Amino acid sequence: MHVTKPKLSWLEDPTVFAVNRLAAHSDHEFYSAKTGKNSLKQSLNGTWRVHLEPDIASQKLDFIRPDFDFGRFDYIQVPGHLQTQGFDEHKYVNTQYPWDGHEELRPPKLPKKNKIASYIKTFELDHALKDKPVHISFQGVATAFYVWLNGHFIGYSEDSFTPSDFDLTPYLVEGQNHLAVEVFKYSSASWIEDQDFWRLNGIFRDVFLYALPKAHLADIHVTANLASDYETGIFELKATVTGQTTDNFLHARLLDPDKRVVFETKVPLNQMIDLSQELSQVAPWSAELPNLYTLELTLEDKDGAVVEFVPEKVGFRRFEIKDGLMLLNGKRIIFKGVNRHEFDPKLGRAITKEDMLWDIKFMKRHNINAVRTSHYPNQTLWYRLCDEYGIYLIDEANLESHGSWQKLGACEPSWNIPGNLPEWEPTCIDRANSMFERDKNHPSVLIWSLGNESYAGTDIAAMGDYLRHKDPTRVVHYEGVTWNREFDYITDIESRMYAKPHEIEEYLQNEPKKPYISCEYMHAMGNSVGGLELYTKLEKYPHYQGGFIWDYIDQALYQKLGDTTRLAYGGDFNDRPSDYEFCGDGLVFADRTISPKAQEVKHLYADIKIEPDETGVTLTNDGLFTNSADSYFTARVLQDGKVVFEKDYQLIVLPQESKHFDLELPLPKTGEVIYEVQQHLAKDTAWAKAGFEINFGQTVSRYALPEFKAQGTPKVAMGDVNIGISGKNFEVLLSKDKGGLVSLKYSGQEFITRTPQLLFWRPMTDNDRGCGHGFERAMWLGAGKFAKVVDLQVASKEHAVEVSYTYELPLPKQATVQVTYLVDGTGKVNVSAKYPGYPDLPSLPTFGLEFKLPAKYDSMTYYGRGPAENYLDRKLGARLGTFTTTAKDSVASYLVPQETGNHCDVRTLVLTADKELGLKISATKHAFSASLLPYSTMMLEEALHQDELPPMRFAWLRLMAEQMGVGGDDSWGAPVHEAYWLKADKPLELNFTLEPLN
Repeated sequence: MHVTKPKLSWLEDPTVFAVNRLAAHSDHEFYSAKTGKNSLKQSLNGTWRVHLEPDIASQKLDFIRPDFDFGRFDYIQVPGHLQTQGFDEHKYVNTQYPWDGHEELRPPKLPKKNKIASYIKTFELDHALKDKPVHISFQGVATAFYVWLNGHFIGYSEDSFTPSDFDLTPYLVEGQNHLAVEVFKYSSASWIEDQDFWRLNGIFRDVFLYALPKAHLADIHVTANLASDYETGIFELKATVTGQTTDNFLHARLLDPDKRVVFETKVPLNQMIDLSQELSQVAPWSAELPNLYTLELTLEDKDGAVVEFVPEKVGFRRFEIKDGLMLLNGKRIIFKGVNRHEFDPKLGRAITKEDMLWDIKFMKRHNINAVRTSHYPNQTLWYRLCDEYGIYLIDEANLESHGSWQKLGACEPSWNIPGNLPEWEPTCIDRANSMFERDKNHPSVLIWSLGNESYAGTDIAAMGDYLRHKDPTRVVHYEGVTWNREFDYITDIESRMYAKPHEIEEYLQNEPKKPYISCEYMHAMGNSVGGLELYTKLEKYPHYQGGFIWDYIDQALYQKLGDTTRLAYGGDFNDRPSDYEFCGDGLVFADRTISPKAQEVKHLYADIKIEPDETGVTLTNDGLFTNSADSYFTARVLQDGKVVFEKDYQLIVLPQESKHFDLELPLPKTGEVIYEVQQHLAKDTAWAKAGFEINFGQTVSRYALPEFKAQGTPKVAMGDVNIGISGKNFEVLLSKDKGGLVSLKYSGQEFITRTPQLLFWRPMTDNDRGCGHGFERAMWLGAGKFAKVVDLQVASKEHAVEVSYTYELPLPKQATVQVTYLVDGTGKVNVSAKYPGYPDLPSLPTFGLEFKLPAKYDSMTYYGRGPAENYLDRKLGARLGTFTTTAKDSVASYLVPQETGNHCDVRTLVLTADKELGLKISATKHAFSASLLPYSTMMLEEALHQDELPPMRFAWLRLMAEQMGVGGDDSWGAPVHEAYWLKADKPLELNFTLEPLN
């Protein structure tokens, strides 16, 4: 029954979530002709008028009148959020509800401060839409809204992330129409939209009118399955037709990817259409080969004139669980996935087509093949792009009630919703239905997810039953049953969040009944994604079928502070409560700058693994459907970091096979030798140009570092405070008072501003803070800064003078380290720093020396791992080679400044200033880790935002024997895996030589 009088009581009633809303339907486009120009659609995007009221008590409905003078209303852009356009405060919380601590509430009660945005849009109906039924579609509105047209109530809706359509036909007028929309910040829906994101509301997705021709395909359901031979296509079409069907016909054509007609029929039009056809030798759809057929549906009248034209992309694929494994087109699939919030630092979740294209190209370029739409259905364009480019989707219903059952990390479901509460079941099923009906035709959608972190119960079970009944061609996912195994039957997949590798392996080794995925893993907060290899190695177990990194993009918003703009996180807008920087978990930064973490993901997610050796290369193709014919491979030989041989090859390895290829590669007689093979695109694709590198592999064939050999005879001046060592064009001062090197001059040019400081601490990462690293390892924070010299030894060596300092560390037990400077007659300074190892101490964050250099030495060319920063547990995606960077470019823009810029396995590095003498640093005995930054360790440790760091006044060089890994299992308790610790009882030694660069 059509309801004409709205009620405010609907807001607090979970059983009322749609009033006068039209039935959910497929997202197909339709046209008045075969030209592809949509004359039946009219966009209402653009400038609207808006006014914000603070609460329900101040509600004024005069704005719905057609004669209302809205001159005092502000302007707002639709689609867009109220908060990002200055109409409401920003608020970021994770699991806690945004009103926590302000009011004591239980569902479905709402906060007293429930802001109301009154929107107005005036429009004249386009000529092509006149004299036809006209509907309006709101693609996304948060959180609940009422609609009026020309003073008449149209309808009410909740569910922020699926379309709400209404019939405007009875109330349209000639000339100007007055559309009024009242958007409430909170409703009962807010209790089940408790996702980990900025709480943004308003009309944030497209709004448009669409007219219905005299006969209209209101809904189409295309099933394009494969028979058990995985070659025969089973095509089915079920369609709902409204309007006039008598004397009208449906003309259906199916065209293959090469535009050849493979099926065609013409049938009389009925209200329900049901067509089916078997097709031989179809080209299946997959992320590797996203073959799309085109279905053309034309409604024609008896004279053959076009009434309506619908083109729809179709992908034939078969997704099933068989013998406990998820199979795509008969092959065991591995999801190399990410979770993706829709986000833009300026627009919030009102992202653009350009954003989506950037995202999908990034994913394809980084070998990411799957996305979980965390935690709501995305814009419909995203699904079309995933169909076209080839991305597998877990499509997730808009349901999360995290704060209702988990408090401060503990499971406490005493008032969990929806749980088993009958009053919440209809809205849960409605959300599942709205997602299904809109997205059912997209081949990219393989799995339906029932929502996120909402515990378990009969309501969610009913969602699963509903989707299985509606769609037997996909499987159902829900992770929340891990908290209540009574409801294990809800999910077809064993899905866990942040399970450690050993926990996953335990499941896999004990007769698993279901396929396994980590729907969230590798919490990519700040400097993270360490230890990813420990997860990808689990692919050797058949039931392990991949995971989805949390997450894709930092949720940070632009904030203007005076004349500058920064990326801000929770709490920066004085929003309380807040979960602060916990919104910064992305593989890309909010401004879509690629973070260094992506380097490791790209390498470990690649389908073709590359293992060079002295005789050639072994290629292992983990892909399911494609060989390597679309790639070419470049073999290179590096001698001491320089390329001495390079040649391209065409190497064919079949899917799911491994093959060794013999290549004639030279072996240089001297120096360090590295064999490298790169995989490149052989031709242009939609996501990258020919020549783009997909993956690489390296093998160190011969490891060789230069030995320090003292030469010449230096002059020595034994002063009361300093030991001076000099020769032609150099002078070195070693201070008895300062405990180390205080001057290093070559050709009169000074390189040292302060004595190098012992370094045991690295600026804490988000993961460090989350796992209590600071509490456990605090003693190392001041160990270098406050170390004191307890012994000084000077000795004459052949061609050199050796000055050795022994430092006592301010630790609970007596511990010393030794730093030795050996200076020869040519001005070379060989430095050795030795930590002998002490039991019963916490592991070390790092060990080395930190140099404070003049700011002009801000350029570094190094032979080590790069190009992006890398760490002990995140260096497989970094190659050995020669790279150049600057101090500023070495700083990754993590939301909270932290450890950054490290490069492992450095053999040599050169610091240069424009047109001045450079400083060369060479590893001796073994390679070291290094970074060159505009900030010291302590500057990074203390800052809470990037803009709090000062302008560059010095260049800070860190040379380290090693640095511990960064971790990534989670960011609230998981330590770095022990294999990547620097254990306190293990000796550490840093050795290098300083010399001028001629």
